[in-house]
Formats: sequence, structure tokens, C-alpha cells
Amino acid sequence: MNIAIVGTGYVGLVSGTCFAEMGINVTCVDIDKDKIECLKNGEIPIYEPGLEEMLLKNVSAGRLKFTTDLKNVLDDVDVVFSAVGTPPDEDGSADLKYVLAVAKTFGQNINKYTIMVTKSTVPVGTAAKVRETINKELAARGVSVDFDVASNPEFLKEGAAIKDFMMPDRVVVGTDSERAKKVMARLYKPFMLSGDRMIFTDIPSAEMIKYAANSMLATRISFMNDIANLCELVGADVNMVRKGIGADTRIGRKFLYAGCGYGGSCFPKDVKALIKTAEKAGYEMQVLKAVEAVNERQKGILFEKLSRHYSGDLAGKTIALWGLSFKPETDDMREAPSLVIIDRLLKAGCIVKVYDPVAMTECKRRIGDVVTYCADMYDAAVEADAVLMLTEWNQFRVPSLSVLKKTMNSLVIIDGRNIYDAEYLAENGFTYYKIG
Repeated sequence: MNIAIVGTGYVGLVSGTCFAEMGINVTCVDIDKDKIECLKNGEIPIYEPGLEEMLLKNVSAGRLKFTTDLKNVLDDVDVVFSAVGTPPDEDGSADLKYVLAVAKTFGQNINKYTIMVTKSTVPVGTAAKVRETINKELAARGVSVDFDVASNPEFLKEGAAIKDFMMPDRVVVGTDSERAKKVMARLYKPFMLSGDRMIFTDIPSAEMIKYAANSMLATRISFMNDIANLCELVGADVNMVRKGIGADTRIGRKFLYAGCGYGGSCFPKDVKALIKTAEKAGYEMQVLKAVEAVNERQKGILFEKLSRHYSGDLAGKTIALWGLSFKPETDDMREAPSLVIIDRLLKAGCIVKVYDPVAMTECKRRIGDVVTYCADMYDAAVEADAVLMLTEWNQFRVPSLSVLKKTMNSLVIIDGRNIYDAEYLAENGFTYYKIG
């Protein structure tokens, strides 16, 4: 089977590489000529464990190709996946201009039955707009060509995307066509050999599933952060509370960890978009509005703890940040708590030293040289008045306290992910703050 994937961002590149790994011929398309040339030369624009090796192998095998010209590949493919960006508009709704641009090119150039599949996260009703755009272009050409539209939302976790795609817990396909259903089932069959985990739905339901899933996970995070903040006020330990409620099988243990707020490319954008979708439908998502508000407040909680420790006198203090990306195993800093904390520290007159295993280049691209970029975690802690742990990379989990005691000005650690042992740190002379 031959397919095309438009958009070589995170979703498109991972999806295309994994399809090629299963023996499917894949052409990845992007309008960014420089990016396509880099990919042809084996240069990967994102950090994702295992992706580079798999991509290079499939390029070498001839199953994975890259181009800037969608129209020239349409006659040779059975399915076109649209994995272009849907950035938030000024009002928080998803901007569909790139999705509809792909649909327009598709309608202007198809000459045989092809399926247009939306893989980008898009609001309910987008598939109808895609279909309308394609039909408009076919009418302008004065031709009649069979095609189908489908929705196939992605559920990839950054840092574990290869595993998520190759061994999915579910594959959701929304379609109103039996013909398209058979093609999509055949396309995903190699990923289903250990059990059929395909879920076929109507198109609006498929479009809603991705938003609902991410919004539920974001809700659990904000709920636990709210509980953690209350625990601090009443003397409870949020880690014990988490274990107690997570043992209830109706609740489960996942996504019950308190922290300094969620970020990334999905949760913040999708929560905003679902709130806006509801508003357009005349409904208010009260729970999600609270989820968003709690998260924005939580991103500043480590700064607040630091400020309280120093009684508001932070001018001239040297603060070390361990971790910049919104989560481990990625260089993604979109909506990362680190950006909020850096901004507040700088406004308070602090000297900010940072270290992250992979996100330093991305941080410099975003904020420039307003912070000091360090060679490693201990370099960042030299003469620091406090260390703020923001991202739970493995290398941060067991720091050498003896090294820190020799180099830090003040032995203060503020843990944004609750990974350290408070008793052990106290025994070694550290002042330790956690979430909840």
C-alpha cells in the first residue's frame, strides 16, 4: 500500500516512519523546503527516542521518502493523511487554515479514488469542512472523482511515541464509508496482530474522542494539584492521598501525580479548543475552565515557594533550574512551566542558571541569552541559592548531595515533581520543599 502524510512535524514524522517500518510505502510532504532537505539527509528536526534510527533505516530501504510537492504523489497513493499543525487562534479555537489548504490541494489534483484522512487534532465538524472544500475544488475542475473523508486522531505520548504507534492501545477511525473502513483496517492490520484494538465510529465522535481524552487527563492533573495545595494547608501528604485514592479501581493510579503544572503541544491547546467548541455550540465547559485556571496558577507555585523561603527578597539570588522541557524524553518546551518560572525569576532580579539534557537549544531559540546555559546539573548548581527541579529526567533522580553541599550557597531544593526523599535531604542539611 502507498500512502502520503502531509506535515513532517511530530505526528507526521513519527506516523510516517512507523508505517514505513511495517512495509508500507510512505511519502512525507511538507512545504518547508529546508526541512525536507534536512530529512533527506537524515537530519531529524525533533527529539524522540528511537526515531532517528528507524527513519534512517526506512529511508535506506526506500520505503520512506520526502517531498514538497503533494500533487505529484497523489496518483500513486491510496490514502493521504493530513498531519499539519492546528495552532490555537487568538480566541483559543483551533486554526484550520493548514488543514483546509491540504484539502484544497487534494481536491485540485486527485484523479482516482483516494481517502483524505485527518490525523491532526481538529474540532468536531472539521471533516465536513474538508469534504466541502474537496467537493468545491472538484466542481471547479468540472470532474467527478470518488473519494472518502475519515478522521484518525493520534494518541502519541512524546518520549514514547514509537512504542505508542507500533503497539497502540487503540486506533480510532471515524468514517461513514464501508469502502474507507476496509482500506483503513488493512492499513492498520500489521499493528493489530496481538488483538483487534480498532474502534470505528462516526466522524464527529472520532473528532471528539481526542479532545475528550486529553481533557480528561488534564483534569486529573489539575485535580491532584488542587488537592496537593490543600494538603499543604491542612497538613496532609499528597503522596499518601494519591496512593489511597489510586487503589480504587474506579479511579486508578495513572495521572494522579501532583506537580508544577502540565504543558506541551496537546493538553493546553486541546483544553482551550474544546472550551471554544462548546462556546460556539452555546454550552459552557465549567470543569475545563477550572482545569485551565488551576494549571496556569500551578505553573508559578515553585516561584511562590522560593519567594516565601526568602521572604520576598530574591534580587541578586542565583537560582538553578534542573529541566526545561515540559516532560522527560523530549525537547518540547511549548507551554512548559519552566518558561513561566524563568520569566518570574528574571522579573524578581534573580540570576538564572539552567540545565536540560536535550532542551537547551530549544530554550535558547525561545528566550535567547537571558539565562546562563550550563554544562551539566552540577554546573548549574554552583553558587546557587536554590535548585528548582522542574523536569523529572532520570539523571536528576539521585543527585550527589556531597557535590551540592560543596558548591551551593544555600542548601535549598524545591521539587516540582515530588521525586526526592524529604527525610534523607533533611538529614543531609538541605531545606526541601515539594508539592503537597
